[in-house]
Amino acid sequence: MTATLSSEGGPSDESAQPAGQPEQAPPAGMDEGGSGSGSGSGDGPGERSGRRRLLDPAMPTDRLFGWLGPLAVTLLAAILRFDKLTQPAAIVGGKVTYTFDEVYYTKDAHDLLAFGVERGDRCVGPGFVVHPPLGKWLMAVSEWLFGYIRCDGTAYRDPALGWRFASAVVGTLAVLILARTARRMFRSTMLGCFAGLIFALDGLEFVHSRIGILDIFLLFWTVAALGCLVADRDWLRTALATGAPGRAVLWRPWRIGCGLCLGAALATKWSGGYSVVAFAALALAWDVGARRSAGGRPLLSWASRDLPAWAAAFLVLPFVVYTASWTGWFVTDTGYDRAGRSGITGVLKGWWAYHGDIRRFHDSLTTNHPYESNNPFAWLILHRPVAFSYTGSEVGQNGCTSPGGCSSEVLDLGNPAVWWIGTLALIAMIGLWLVRRDWRAALVLVGFALNFAPWLLFPGRTKFIFYALPLLPFIVLALTAVAALVLGPPGNRPNRRISGALVVGLYALVVLGLFAFFHPIWVGDTIPTSAWDARIWFQKWI
Repeated sequence: MTATLSSEGGPSDESAQPAGQPEQAPPAGMDEGGSGSGSGSGDGPGERSGRRRLLDPAMPTDRLFGWLGPLAVTLLAAILRFDKLTQPAAIVGGKVTYTFDEVYYTKDAHDLLAFGVERGDRCVGPGFVVHPPLGKWLMAVSEWLFGYIRCDGTAYRDPALGWRFASAVVGTLAVLILARTARRMFRSTMLGCFAGLIFALDGLEFVHSRIGILDIFLLFWTVAALGCLVADRDWLRTALATGAPGRAVLWRPWRIGCGLCLGAALATKWSGGYSVVAFAALALAWDVGARRSAGGRPLLSWASRDLPAWAAAFLVLPFVVYTASWTGWFVTDTGYDRAGRSGITGVLKGWWAYHGDIRRFHDSLTTNHPYESNNPFAWLILHRPVAFSYTGSEVGQNGCTSPGGCSSEVLDLGNPAVWWIGTLALIAMIGLWLVRRDWRAALVLVGFALNFAPWLLFPGRTKFIFYALPLLPFIVLALTAVAALVLGPPGNRPNRRISGALVVGLYALVVLGLFAFFHPIWVGDTIPTSAWDARIWFQKWI
């Protein structure tokens, strides 16, 4: 039996279909408060054929609020992320201070800005860097706008704003993209806003939106690729439903966007390649499924019509974007292992050798670290967060007024209500896919698994909890799918709808309450040490 979620994720009334036959069309999509046709479809309610409803379920009709709602959530996210963005300050008592790995990436960003390639600490010579350049180029643009630390160690304008502004921008935009993607997936503006709000109120996403390291850029490009992938799914199914298969074959704009974003993720950190594999597998399965629903031979049709676009998006474009991100290394002769390399062949050999050195570095990275979190399963329960910054103060120091002393910390800790309940929601997605074969559950499970499982293959490698950041969008979508099931379809009894809304609303309030509770140790506020102790729930959180 194949079943789908309704406009808000509740089970539809689809009946079983014989194997190999097109699925029965689900009811037309509905949003809060009414029904309607797909946006711009030209079909009125009841005019959409069974084939059209199957391939192209109607989008919510509230186009204005469909933007205003997610934009309101994004505005909240922006206010939270840009407030006190330069705290902790980059210059304290005339000395440059950094938050954890800011000491590496902010200098690399300045080098890219000044020399076009990383030059090592204090710009002295070729620097061996172990991550591709794109994320640091985005930080370089931010530093060019607002400030940086010069090669001699002096500050130009506002360095902390310079190397954190880009993080805040992409961390905020990721909220908007995920909210709109969830709206499309669940055909509900309310659920889209729910997903965006939960995402915005998570501690890992919040903290990384306020510091100058690479992981927020990896998350952003992953979310952007996910949004393009889901939009491309609708694009193909709309083309097939309206009898325009040639248009779908020759021009897949969202798939092109997905490939470009995946290339950007890979050009930020190599772990972006996990999403390339995950999204390529999902795209293939969705294309074949759409062809099957449209009738005919799905595999043969996919091979003759969709394979070129699939290969371009998931093989060619990521490679092109990744290679282009290294332009600074190619066109200068001061990068690592670049000197003496001449001619196209020599340069490419040097680039390949450089990648071999990077791979060996990652393979041999087993140095013990006080904040390492080497078991990926521990990430899901927030077992070992990272203290990005900590300062203890006596009364009268750093604005401390507490007789018992004060603490100021930036702790890379996720929101427990998101990660703990979200892990349970992932388990629910297994059941949802097994029972109903829902494509949204498959997206969550495949996206999560292929960004999680590869880390299990390197048990001895030094890892940190923020490596889990690309898992967050799939956890939030799992929570959204569960919220949809709790709410039920619009046709349910009023009491059922009200009780479901109360449960979902209560959960959102818990997430918001915990965000407010942990906020001081996410932004480095100076608070009494007793208040800091109240937020350190476990010994491993110190």
